[in-house]
Amino acid sequence: MSIFRRPVTWLAAGLAVGVASVGLYLFQPWRLFTTVTVDEALPSVSATPSATRPSPAVRELAGGEFRSHEHRTTGTVKVLRLADGSRVLRIEKLDTSDGPDLRVWLTDRPVTDDWYSVGKGRSVELGNLKGNKGNANYAIPADTDLDVFRSVTIWCKRFSVSFGAAALA
Repeated sequence: MSIFRRPVTWLAAGLAVGVASVGLYLFQPWRLFTTVTVDEALPSVSATPSATRPSPAVRELAGGEFRSHEHRTTGTVKVLRLADGSRVLRIEKLDTSDGPDLRVWLTDRPVTDDWYSVGKGRSVELGNLKGNKGNANYAIPADTDLDVFRSVTIWCKRFSVSFGAAALA
């Protein structure tokens, strides 16, 4: 009797296809070889200057450099105050791996070599990572206390790991 005529063979083949499908969905291994480049301009808000008051400029409030965690990550971050008082997190010259479900978080955790500790603190999610290479801007909610949230992380929500983080000084 041929091995392909046995019901257990078909059951095992079906199970293998199912496990492989779930594994591919969760891990998305092809993303190790993909790149999404973004190049957003430095944010600005036009304000109407008066005769006695010139238009205010964009001001840097804090900044730092990325430190690699689970994946090699380089680049810089800046917290900018725009002319209208709103704040933006700007990531510049980012270079990291692409991955499933990457997010940009402000966190209250110090940046150390222990990436696992990042997920144990409080965080404010600023949105999905727009690209794993380049320059991007992320709006910071008005009620976010930057005295509490003193670091930034590229966080993989699916696997709960930090790709890289930067302290805001």
